Amino acid sequence: MDNPGFVIDKKNQSVLSLNHEPFNTSSTQKLTDSNGKALKSSKLNPDMYDPFSNRDMTHATPDTGALLHLLKSSLGSGILAMPNAFKNGGLGFGVIGTIIVGIICTHCVQMLVWCSQVLSVRVKRPSLGFAETAEVAFQTGPPRFKTWATFAREFVNTSLFCTYYFGNTVYVVFVASSFKQVIDMNANIDLNIRLYILLLAIPLVPLGIIRTLKYLVPFSALATAFIMFGLAITLWYTLTDLPPLETRHQFSSIAQLPLFFSTVLFAMEGIGTVLPIENSMKNPEHFLGCPGVLNIAMTVVVCLYAFVGFCGYLKYGEETRGSVTLNLPYDLLGESVKILVALSILFTYGLQFTVPSEIVWKKISHKIKEENHNKCYYIMRACMILGTVVIAIALPDLEPFISLVGAICFSILGLLCPAVIEIATFWEEPEYWGFLRWRLLKNYLLCLLSVFALVSGTYASVRQIIDSYQHGEL
Repeated sequence: MDNPGFVIDKKNQSVLSLNHEPFNTSSTQKLTDSNGKALKSSKLNPDMYDPFSNRDMTHATPDTGALLHLLKSSLGSGILAMPNAFKNGGLGFGVIGTIIVGIICTHCVQMLVWCSQVLSVRVKRPSLGFAETAEVAFQTGPPRFKTWATFAREFVNTSLFCTYYFGNTVYVVFVASSFKQVIDMNANIDLNIRLYILLLAIPLVPLGIIRTLKYLVPFSALATAFIMFGLAITLWYTLTDLPPLETRHQFSSIAQLPLFFSTVLFAMEGIGTVLPIENSMKNPEHFLGCPGVLNIAMTVVVCLYAFVGFCGYLKYGEETRGSVTLNLPYDLLGESVKILVALSILFTYGLQFTVPSEIVWKKISHKIKEENHNKCYYIMRACMILGTVVIAIALPDLEPFISLVGAICFSILGLLCPAVIEIATFWEEPEYWGFLRWRLLKNYLLCLLSVFALVSGTYASVRQIIDSYQHGEL
């Protein structure tokens, strides 16, 4: 299908605006019935544009495939930080808090996907990405919202960039910490972690500059096998000889709660991958709803995260590290797990680095002569990779760094953006908000929660980093 001013990305079915001209809203039709309930896409009026039937289904993903993609995007290295989150929350509060954060994150994803589907109908496009959804929400809203459309798109793109870029920086610290622990113990030395981070630049640059994703498939396959093996052995260690529940705090302290929530947000939030997965589905109407692909995936994720966090903190208590693998014993199996999990993170670095590098390339490519595109692209990626190494050298403490990234990036991208997008999408449809405009009030509360998580989590993380510097730990 030809769309002047737009390019349909066949890989993730997202619609990219080339000229950013105002969208034609003449075809906009309300998607709410007389009772104010949102109509499901599968039951839309046949005279209305159906985005699902206009998508390219050549390589569409079945429901089971979409479920596996969601699980894989959420069940990464973040699960290894859950015991440390429970250390900052306590056993009892950790379980309750993880469930609450999981419900909130799931609801925010549901809002984002629903708004994307509704807006696709309004502007008659097969699908919209995260940034395009934000832009169209403001572009098709009230006149005073339209001037913010470009800002909304760029804000989401910037948030996506920061989330994935600083997430990769956390991975650098994680890998370096794992290698340091194993090498220092076996070589009977105690080298500064910054040296390990610096040495990591040697494998990171060639891995990170790979642009063709098919060349990363073998690395992704190995990474998946390594992380699954590492998780299995880690669980075996944590479930062995568990101490009594009475030996651990059920609730930590008010001051530590921001670190708990920030860490859980970092571990659980995968909103950046949700729309590409939904856009590629063979039956996208099965993504939302009950049970729905999203709800099934998030139920599994929340239960597993709570279980790992609970058992990990119960096992290691106040000695729990930023990644629970760092608590494993110094035997052959324990050290093998540390190395394999570190390698799994290292092998997925290039894939994760694709998101921030493509965002930056779209911003600067038009300023570079076409014959120099190839060379400049790889130089750009190499410089960005070295940037993650420099940041990791400045902040080599894993625990507060994870909390800091979760507080700044995921509170904005996972909580604030979906709430604002839904407000803009349905601002002119008062019947959508329900009795006493409860949906609108709920979105305002989500905005306040995201700001609170941002401020309190950032403050607590920075304070912990400063304390580490003052005590000579960094």
